[in-house]
Amino acid sequence: MTTFKKVAGAALAIAAVGGLSACNRSAGDGAPPRATDAITSPPQSSIIAVPIEADIGALRAALEREVPRQLWTIDKPDQVCVPSKKVKVLVVKIKTPTLKCRLVGQVTRGALSIGGSGRDLIVTMPVSAVIRAQDIGGILKQETATARAQVRIAVRMDLASDWNPRSKVDINYAWTKQPGVEFLGQTIDLTHTANDKLAGVVASLERTVPVEINKLGFRQQVEKAWGEAFTSVPLNRDNPPVWMRITPQELQYGGYNLTGTKLTLRLGMKAQTETFVGDRPADPPSSPLPPVRPLDANTGSLQFFIPVIADYAELEPVISEALVKRSDRPFDIPGYGPVNASFGKVTAYGTTDGRIAVGLQFAAADAASGKEAAKGTVWLTGLPINPPNTQKVMFTDVKVSGATDSTGTNLLLKLANSPALSQTIAEALAQNFTRDYNELLGKISRAIDDKREGKLAIQARIDNVRTGSLKAAGNGLYLPVWGTGTAAIRVLH
Repeated sequence: MTTFKKVAGAALAIAAVGGLSACNRSAGDGAPPRATDAITSPPQSSIIAVPIEADIGALRAALEREVPRQLWTIDKPDQVCVPSKKVKVLVVKIKTPTLKCRLVGQVTRGALSIGGSGRDLIVTMPVSAVIRAQDIGGILKQETATARAQVRIAVRMDLASDWNPRSKVDINYAWTKQPGVEFLGQTIDLTHTANDKLAGVVASLERTVPVEINKLGFRQQVEKAWGEAFTSVPLNRDNPPVWMRITPQELQYGGYNLTGTKLTLRLGMKAQTETFVGDRPADPPSSPLPPVRPLDANTGSLQFFIPVIADYAELEPVISEALVKRSDRPFDIPGYGPVNASFGKVTAYGTTDGRIAVGLQFAAADAASGKEAAKGTVWLTGLPINPPNTQKVMFTDVKVSGATDSTGTNLLLKLANSPALSQTIAEALAQNFTRDYNELLGKISRAIDDKREGKLAIQARIDNVRTGSLKAAGNGLYLPVWGTGTAAIRVLH
């Protein structure tokens, strides 16, 4: 049993008995009513980060399949390779003949490369051309020229309201070596022909790239993450088991980031988080993927509630132990003398108005003669309190609810009001719940740090906590603790 529960039990028992010196001395009607309220907290609202990752290397593979290695071929016979012109030979001007040739060749692409930074996805395609001018006017058999170009495709994506990607494609190219053939001091410029053909390749890429991006399946991944997030995750496995149920409400999109071939969608899942003590709660009913909403807060802001609980059933033996220890010495009862007391069954539970009820079964005997003078069960109630934002426990406003099955009731009440027990109260109230409180937070941190639950991997960190006021509910004495931190959910494949 934890220090928290021992301290709570001892403080409760001693305070309940000893505090009667300032209480209502009326015996009342017996056992107080049992509370039936559960430990609950209003739902918290969190924005949980849901990073969706895709390897855009698959886009490169798709484009490799779609774009042929040979972009086009060239075969143009009877081309004017060198136009006729007038030249002066000595004092006579003569006209040179027009030289015709046949242009043949092919233009191919190299391996595509893909990468990016920030929001720009860049696909680069190297282009190489080998062009031959054959049968040049019957003078030269062949001349060969090469040309090189770089085609740069810049893609910037966005998500439509239905989570399907849409992309804006900006394609440009530049010849790093102009296509042309040099011979007889002339240049056959092939740039115009190459530009016409390359423009067709560019137009094809503008159609192909968005189609292939859609095939990466962003919507399917988002939909899967949304559906799997309707679940419950453990905050504490036992003593007691505590669960946080997640009910997604909307999914927000805040852009994406590219690092090399890794694209990460920045999503924030606005969710309702509820805490349950006991058995794992049923998963909330799922709902269809809602439309895209803009991200309006930092992702990963987790709000959670966790109760530090002392179960009444576990408190009862602790209370008995404290009372038995005190019964080693006689109680000095004013107007009666020394009295020996023996304690039996202890019953503890939550009652109305946030109070704790304790039934103490004991017998009182004259210390000198040993003759039993009174026996029965006295019922006490007390209000647990703690200073703001602390784990220190005190009990105030202790009252007698009644006595049952008793003989010598007046003596029992005098015994319950003995000054000796009042002194024990002050010593017990010096204790606090700090150790168990810290242990619990450590358990929670371990429970939700890189936790796998079903098809989800949950990473969370607790940054700040605050404590509320002690409460006595039907199923335990508890200290509410609220926390804030960061959390992220990843869907496991």
